[in-house]
Amino acid sequence: MTESVYKVIELIGTSSESWEKAAAAAVERAGKTLRDLRVAEVVKLDLQLDAKGKIEAYRAKLNVSFKYED
Repeated sequence: MTESVYKVIELIGTSSESWEKAAAAAVERAGKTLRDLRVAEVVKLDLQLDAKGKIEAYRAKLNVSFKYED
């Protein structure tokens, strides 16, 4: 088996509907510019609120890894 190296980056996805859609948006967007995505780990979920405390957006923070190429 050959050895591999992976890079990990942090992404934050947002959605007005759900945390799942926020995470999916981050991964989908990353996939447009990064190759060989391997793992996406949700590390934090939070909410963006308006001045009255109403939910404006769901936010998902992810660590995403992809294969490092020379």
